[in-house]
Amino acid sequence: MLHLTTRDCWESQRGLDHYLPEAFATDGFIHCTHGASNVIDVGNRYYTGEKRQVICLFIDANRVDSEIRYEDPERIFPHIYGPLNVSAVTDVLAVVRDEDGTFRSIGESLG
Repeated sequence: MLHLTTRDCWESQRGLDHYLPEAFATDGFIHCTHGASNVIDVGNRYYTGEKRQVICLFIDANRVDSEIRYEDPERIFPHIYGPLNVSAVTDVLAVVRDEDGTFRSIGESLG
């Protein structure tokens, strides 16, 4: 599973046991996506105006402690209903964007 977030949001929480995105209090779940092309589409639909650096968390669904629900019939957009245990994040990937904020691709591992 893939999850878009800002680098500063992730960096401020990666040393903790759990991660919550900024929108969790409003949404009540953590948005995720399957497939790099789908996450690029999501980024272009919702986050082109984000001025901060956006990164992509690669999440091993088998390690997630909170409930995961698919609420779309295609099962492309899983939602994590609860905090994400940081131990389920197996990689942090760069997001390649144009100067105007357009998402182009998921890039190399940031470690």
